[in-house]
Amino acid sequence: MNKAVLVVSFGTSYKETRDKTIRACEKKIHDCLSDYDFYHAYTSDKIIEKIKIKDGIHIDTPKQSLENLYKKGYQEVIVQSLHILCGEEYQELSEVVRQYKSKFQKILLGKPLLVDHENYDEVVEAIEDQLPDLKENEALVFMGHGTMNQSNEQYSKIESMIIGHGINAYVATLEGDLKLEQVIENLHCQNIRGVHLMPLMLVAGYHAVKDMTGDKKDSWKNVLEREGFEVEVHLQGLGENIKIQEIFVKRALKCLE
Repeated sequence: MNKAVLVVSFGTSYKETRDKTIRACEKKIHDCLSDYDFYHAYTSDKIIEKIKIKDGIHIDTPKQSLENLYKKGYQEVIVQSLHILCGEEYQELSEVVRQYKSKFQKILLGKPLLVDHENYDEVVEAIEDQLPDLKENEALVFMGHGTMNQSNEQYSKIESMIIGHGINAYVATLEGDLKLEQVIENLHCQNIRGVHLMPLMLVAGYHAVKDMTGDKKDSWKNVLEREGFEVEVHLQGLGENIKIQEIFVKRALKCLE
């Protein structure tokens, strides 16, 4: 049987972080499913276009990839998501996979990083490996992308789990209800002086570089500094974390059970 694994991420146009995160995760999955032919796709049309213009590299969308795999005669396909949670991007991917159910003998979709409460501990333990040591009157603030659907609640859950591990941390998102303004109020109430900023994203790409730490007035770093906090930035995407990479491998292997 002709078999393929298709690894799907949102993507990033930042080559350095792409190599450290997305490609590192892809390689781990490919290595563990070495008897499957390997393919990858991005869900962001904007990023696909940027990479094409900037680097001259063409990357398929999930639908284009699955259509190509169908035409090449593959019979079994594992589609593994590198998304953080079951948000809009993952739901759109699920719909594309559903549309191709009848074209393959077997097509399976692996879950994103955050699935349910049972696996949160595993994710938090992995994240702990890349966290700085906090001094007294310091806190971590994570930037999540966020989503406008109910999956955004998972950011609150992961925040609770991180705090449960004894880490003074907050999660705010660019989209959704978890606003930086509320986090700032909580930081002041705690008499926090130093803030460590980190992306709760697969890659430290556009949002981390521009929205979190950029020069513009409303970047999170500048907003926090105007509020009187000393800010230290940690530009490391979750995809650089070996344990996070291994969790995505587990998601792919889970499809075969």
